[in-house]
Amino acid sequence: MNLYILLSEKKWHKSLFVKLQKKYQDRAEWLLINNPGEFTLEKLDKLNPDKIFIPHWSYIIDRQIYEKYKCIVFHMTDLPYGRGGSPLQNLIIRGLKRTKITAIKVNQGIDSGDIYLKKNLSLDGTAREIFERAVPVIQKMIIQIIEEKIIPQPQTGEVVLFNRRKPEEGNINDLKELEKIYDYIRMLDCEGYPKAFIETENFKIDFSKAQFNQEQNYIDAHVRIYKK
Repeated sequence: MNLYILLSEKKWHKSLFVKLQKKYQDRAEWLLINNPGEFTLEKLDKLNPDKIFIPHWSYIIDRQIYEKYKCIVFHMTDLPYGRGGSPLQNLIIRGLKRTKITAIKVNQGIDSGDIYLKKNLSLDGTAREIFERAVPVIQKMIIQIIEEKIIPQPQTGEVVLFNRRKPEEGNINDLKELEKIYDYIRMLDCEGYPKAFIETENFKIDFSKAQFNQEQNYIDAHVRIYKK
């Protein structure tokens, strides 16, 4: 019986693991790894997984691991467009409304591996809502990769690189348009991400849960005020 690993530290991928377990309960075993201390070559050698599926992982994957085992990462851009960090945020600040999730084989480059397949994804809503919307899409992609025995193909097209965004880039003080402010707030509205903010001499003000009323041209949002 094949063993597949789902590698993610994000709690919204727990449901993905449960659904994959249920679907393959008589045909394959599944293991969820969410701790980098459990994701070592020594432990993997004892498990000997057929494939390792990676919806989200914030840590470097050891070269010995991806050279020995099939590691498949799901990147939220239409590769080779958008290689690099903070894909969701970089897409939204460029004004994109839709993207593709690309499943690629992990290699030594930055999001440069061979492509298994791509699926469409809407960029509406908050970062958390987008990540949750991606879960059933990734589930379908994993099933397709397993059942169709897809052979990945080299990337083609123009390479566009994204830089990982820094917390200070969430400052909305210099933005001139309400829609841009709304985009900044929603694209950072997820646990684990520094919120969009403004600063005064004595305070830092974070924003979340934004609603954009385009007819009356205003934004409702939750605020949290910190004294410096």
